[in-house]
Amino acid sequence: MTSFSSDSSAGLLTSVQDQHQALASGQTSAVELCQAALARIAAHDDLGAFLHVDAEAALTAARASDARRASGAARGVLDGIPLAHKDIFVTRGMPSTAGSKMLDGYLSPFDASVVERLAQAGAVSVGKLNCDEFAMGGSNEHSAFRPAINPWSAPGQPLIPGGSSGGSAVAVAARLLAATTGTDTGGSIRQPAALCGITGIKPTYGRCPRWGMVAFASSLDQAGPMAQTAWDCAALLQAMSGFDERDATSAPLPVPDWLAELAQPVHALAPRGTAQQPLGGLRIGLPKEFFGDGVQPEVLAATQAALAELQRLGAELVDIALPRTPLAIPVYYIIAPAEASSNLSRFDGVRYGHRADSPRDLAELYTRSRTEGFGEEVKRRIMMGTYVLSHGYYDAYYLQAQKLRRMIVDDFQAAFAQCDLIAGPVSPTVARALHTGEAVDSDPLQDYLADIFTLPASLAGLPGLSLPAGLGAQSGLPVGLQLMANYWQEGALLHAAHLLQQHTGWHRLAPAGFEGSAA
Repeated sequence: MTSFSSDSSAGLLTSVQDQHQALASGQTSAVELCQAALARIAAHDDLGAFLHVDAEAALTAARASDARRASGAARGVLDGIPLAHKDIFVTRGMPSTAGSKMLDGYLSPFDASVVERLAQAGAVSVGKLNCDEFAMGGSNEHSAFRPAINPWSAPGQPLIPGGSSGGSAVAVAARLLAATTGTDTGGSIRQPAALCGITGIKPTYGRCPRWGMVAFASSLDQAGPMAQTAWDCAALLQAMSGFDERDATSAPLPVPDWLAELAQPVHALAPRGTAQQPLGGLRIGLPKEFFGDGVQPEVLAATQAALAELQRLGAELVDIALPRTPLAIPVYYIIAPAEASSNLSRFDGVRYGHRADSPRDLAELYTRSRTEGFGEEVKRRIMMGTYVLSHGYYDAYYLQAQKLRRMIVDDFQAAFAQCDLIAGPVSPTVARALHTGEAVDSDPLQDYLADIFTLPASLAGLPGLSLPAGLGAQSGLPVGLQLMANYWQEGALLHAAHLLQQHTGWHRLAPAGFEGSAA
């Protein structure tokens, strides 16, 4: 059983909120925070969280932050906070690889919208984080460079951190950084957040602009923050969100002040909320499909314990049904590969990316460049996607999957007529052992099945949040609670998670040897 300890001791700056307060009070400086983060990242390079670190650029940004604060021009909560970006976001001046040999060494001439906005908020970017290649995977074993290792692993027994945002989750769980960015196509923020014991939110599709994200599945990909707490996630999400005219999928909606909402004791969805029961009147739906035989007993027990805490805070638990949940996996693994097949057709060895040496003709240039540049999981999904889009199969597979996707949306809307939020496990299991060599690709279906509880919200474009629900009684590994809300209701998710974290200490649990930051 993995040992753990709490990082709640006074003086440890493990959260964005802690670091912001320390900066505002003069207890520390942005340069000191940055230096501490860089030292810790270097000391724990064996975790594989980072693909690139730019210490010089980070320290320059930190010095600029300190100068702003000294002149009374600090930009807000994130000014001076060190963070890093999943390597699916292109960044000016740093390699942007999407975890693939296809883009090894690629330098973007511009920043992604999310990167740009967090920089404008004063955040200090220290580098790029490991991920499954082109965000395709649920374990971070499909990075072309090296796997990321879950810091909850026992010595000599490496565990997966989940994926595809595995490096992002590892960096927060190991207290290398207080916050990171990730992307979620079918659960790639929520699943690694759960397996690593941190908080992560996938906002409503369209809430965060996708401009500058290397595309996997364009109707599903969505950016989001990963951090220790819901408060931290709210701070990042507030800076990341909002309309961007460069992104046709960006929603032209105002960005709520989620931090101000968290400061209120009661949310609007809790009509009977009181100081003692701040969630009074909030109805939380429990889909029977999320609590079946496929869930590990220790995951089920931890989830139910977290639900009991929500009930103690005044929430009403309501039994609901999402009957098409079992169809989410086949629907997703038709639609997502189809979109990937289209999006990745641009990587052909001609314009940018990997190019095969000395091809005989154009056909060989295409074939060898893609064969050499893409990993096995990416090739598998391109082949699946090309197949379901091909003549004679489009109507039988892709069109039917889109119809079922609409039915999954209808299931959620019927459920939200009975409840305000929906809750359940994030993953049916705790983190599994890391595979090596040929074993990485030996049974991809098992990893696909692990997404059963995250895929429905992704297909529907709904917001979903994962927060720590304690440790499994048998394994001692983190378990995540998933909360889902109706469109544009991120505030309700953040508020419920924030209240739960104010009344429990699960989010403070840290793997042995990673308690606190070096700050």
